Amino acid sequence: MSNVTLTRLQTQKPAGDKIVMLTAYEATLARAACNAGVEMLLVGDSLGMVVQGNDSTLPVTVDEMAYHTACVKRGNLGAFLLSDLPFMAAASVDSGLAASAKLMRAGAQMVKIEGGLSLIPLLQRLAQNGVPVCVHMGLTPQWVNLFGGYKVQGRGAEQAQRLIDDAKALEQAGAAMLLLECVPAALAAQITKAVQIPVIGIGAGAATDGQVLVIHDLLGLTLRSRPPKFVKNFMAGRDSIEAAIAAYVQAVKSGEFPGQEHEFSA
Repeated sequence: MSNVTLTRLQTQKPAGDKIVMLTAYEATLARAACNAGVEMLLVGDSLGMVVQGNDSTLPVTVDEMAYHTACVKRGNLGAFLLSDLPFMAAASVDSGLAASAKLMRAGAQMVKIEGGLSLIPLLQRLAQNGVPVCVHMGLTPQWVNLFGGYKVQGRGAEQAQRLIDDAKALEQAGAAMLLLECVPAALAAQITKAVQIPVIGIGAGAATDGQVLVIHDLLGLTLRSRPPKFVKNFMAGRDSIEAAIAAYVQAVKSGEFPGQEHEFSA
């Protein structure tokens, strides 16, 4: 796979070429994902749950994110690599800049930050310093205590319009990409059309410009009693991890995944 750049990803949106993203936390599975055709690797703070065994992402530190980013970098074969700013790392512009610098030095090519309009001052400073940003909207797991659990966001006309307006404002402020988690499929389609930057979905229907899954979920590995609605086990019926990831890539590219059974309604 030739090196995937942000410029290439931006051209995939108008071309209708779905973007395939997958989480990775260490070198070996990052290499397998690249061999299977994954275009973006996300070093997610989800490692707090699927790797460390915590009940949320909140305990993850910037140093831990930098460590896992460096591990993934070593196994990467050209996928575009982004890394999460963990809980409270973006609480101020200064802390967000420092955390982003650490992750970029570890190998990230973009940082992902959970939040909304309050991120605009940090977004602008990062853009001025050459750091591309993906803003994570909808269900933002770092806000789980404020939300009262892992709940679908954007239901109801007022909340839906707020997400649309926020997406436009964040694009204007310099966001290079959006990630929508657990929002109704119809709303995700509206947001995707409302902005020029790529929109990646997880539990956001099939109309977004691309999809992401947690690699452990894709492989049918979970500590949870029941996987989320948007998860599909691509390992079932296949004899290798690489084959399972390749099936995910093909299903996203063809539009087969996610299906209606993986969507949320308004």
